[in-house]
Amino acid sequence: MDDPGQKFKRARERLGLRYRDVEEFSVQIAERRKNSEFTLAISRLSDIENRGAIPSLYKLYSLCVIYRLEMAEVMRWYGIDPTWLASDAVSVGGPDKTHIIGFGKESLSKRMMGEIQVPLSLDPGVDLAKTTFLTRFIQSWGVLPLMLAGNYDPGNYRYAWIGEEDWFMYPMLQPGSLILVDDTMRRIATGGWSSELDRPLYFLEHRDGWACGWCSIANETLVVLPHPASGAEPMIFDYASDVEVVGQVVGVANRLTRVARPRIRS
Repeated sequence: MDDPGQKFKRARERLGLRYRDVEEFSVQIAERRKNSEFTLAISRLSDIENRGAIPSLYKLYSLCVIYRLEMAEVMRWYGIDPTWLASDAVSVGGPDKTHIIGFGKESLSKRMMGEIQVPLSLDPGVDLAKTTFLTRFIQSWGVLPLMLAGNYDPGNYRYAWIGEEDWFMYPMLQPGSLILVDDTMRRIATGGWSSELDRPLYFLEHRDGWACGWCSIANETLVVLPHPASGAEPMIFDYASDVEVVGQVVGVANRLTRVARPRIRS
């Protein structure tokens, strides 16, 4: 595989440019931007092409302008992929203070960001009052910038909907929430959490529909546990014949506005 210097050389030769031509064009950029750092001297060009020298940010910009190259692609030549920005930011944590994330569409091109498919429309027959396995009812798909999804891999996830009348996990999951389910994580965990906030949630299919909640297994019986504040009763199934674990809930888009909750009869 060619190193970046050789790729720059091929790009220059394809355009029929000499070192002196590149230097002259870079001077024009430097004058236009009123910054001499954009200038590429002939000796520096030779070092970049033949000795593995890494251009500064300004000179990299000039090379991309002159050779008509995508800056994001040239960054990948050096082992830096701009689409890593959002996922790397998540993986390393961040400042303690609330802050704006500057990985918006304005800063990077569509090609640089990449895209993934997301559901746009559903079968009109789906009843959103009930908790539903949305993946089975998706009619059309659209695209979402990949940077907004971080480490999201659509091949490992399924969509589900918490019914507008489903208060089983309230207030952790509000009715009308969209959840992501990883169908590669179907084994019920028996421990490893310190509070209800990090206890795994599971999405299940049973004879009468779907359910979402905490789970425990004892003697081939699967118990789906509600949030204590919901006032709901646990659901009990025969693990072998009455219920299937679709997967573990790994993401949720909750409503920000509170839903009017019906009164619980005493």
